[in-house]
Amino acid sequence: MSPQRAAMSSVDRSWLRMDTPENPMMISAVLMFEKPIDINRLKQTLEERFLKFRRFRQRIVDKGDRVYWEDDPLFDLDNHLHRIALPGNAGKDELQALASDFNSSALDFRRPLWQIHYIDNFNGGCALLVRIHHCIADGISLVRVLLSLTDKSPEARLKKIASKSKPAKKPEGTPASRFLHRLVDSSQAGWQQAKLFLDSVRDEPNYPLKLATTAGGIAADLVKLALAPFEPKTSLKQQLVGRKQVAWAEPLDLDDVKACAKILGGTVNDVLLCAATGALSRHFTEQHQAIPDCGIRVAVPFNLRPLDQPIETLGNQFGLVLVGLPVEVTDPLMCFRQVQENMNRLKRSYQAQVTYSLLDLFGRGPDILERRALDLLSNKASAVLTNVPGPRHAVYLAGSKLVQPMFWVPQSGNIGIGMSIFSYAGTVQFGITIDKGIPADPVAVMEYFRDSFRNLYLAAQAMAADKNLRNAS
Repeated sequence: MSPQRAAMSSVDRSWLRMDTPENPMMISAVLMFEKPIDINRLKQTLEERFLKFRRFRQRIVDKGDRVYWEDDPLFDLDNHLHRIALPGNAGKDELQALASDFNSSALDFRRPLWQIHYIDNFNGGCALLVRIHHCIADGISLVRVLLSLTDKSPEARLKKIASKSKPAKKPEGTPASRFLHRLVDSSQAGWQQAKLFLDSVRDEPNYPLKLATTAGGIAADLVKLALAPFEPKTSLKQQLVGRKQVAWAEPLDLDDVKACAKILGGTVNDVLLCAATGALSRHFTEQHQAIPDCGIRVAVPFNLRPLDQPIETLGNQFGLVLVGLPVEVTDPLMCFRQVQENMNRLKRSYQAQVTYSLLDLFGRGPDILERRALDLLSNKASAVLTNVPGPRHAVYLAGSKLVQPMFWVPQSGNIGIGMSIFSYAGTVQFGITIDKGIPADPVAVMEYFRDSFRNLYLAAQAMAADKNLRNAS
């Protein structure tokens, strides 16, 4: 009896074909835990909660014009879960070096495209290094899947696993996973509002006119995307070598970020994008490089899933928007206002829907068409930046408290920098992955990010104090 097959969607196929030696299309995570995890309990958790998603038991069959998901007849969890240890008194530096090694290595296409490494001997506890191919699902979905493995308390509620468990058709997330139904990036509201608006007026006499207006807006955004100039020549756009360098910063206090946003009348997302802008601007200054007077752009994934959609099926449901970062603006308050204006403009656009449709189109066409289109689009951004919300309270995996999580999405084409912002348990985590062909120190950029936020927060507090003083007089 031959294994059961299912056709891969055109969008997922687009992400599969983006895989290159320089940029493997992997979403990766480093999860740091307070104490060691019992390996048998971890396996049981994966059997019950992770492998119930059938996609993680399936490999890819590429027939050229068609690509399929096929149940792996030789699937064995031990081929995907590996136990290793860091040497001696290992700490953050050693874990960052190990994560850099794995992020530079492609997955085995003969098996389902995911790997988890359990890392002993890290800061008195342990860590998990997770790699999952982007064609399986987008970052929002995979973060939700990983958090569905966790509990709100150390006492996990696991069922007894049969010797040969079968994947359930409709898996349900734990309470921790449901935290991810909210999105930090409020720009999703624009798409939701547009859809709700069109649904609400569908039966009105002038519906065709309103539909045409919306279609005109989409067409205009497509033209704007096509005509957007290429990125300026900077050290961030160099020939890639495929060797990744990974680093992450000490977390920020989320309450401080919220307080800064409230003073400035913006969003948490605006504040964090401004901090990232300041970090890259500082990089140019420290490297004695000319700062482009037109700024730079980053590609930001934009979720298109309904907020209440359960994680029953995986796959990719997001578009990309190009966000301008005014690295040429040195004043933190002026930089914030420019970032805020850029984000507000994007919230009213259809750019995410346009890029999603393009991915769908490219996935249906010949490989050469996708390669050329990918080269064109990747020349219009210097980095990829993701902002994903996590649980508001600490969670536990197999009885061990998750202390610090980090996630990265892959870069595509000739983009060699990926920045990641992730909120978790009252903190904001910031991480970066940089191709070694780009002359930038990832550890230094992490410090620049913290300094940039601190400068913005101090400027905001000074502005508020000055305003209070004027009102009092």
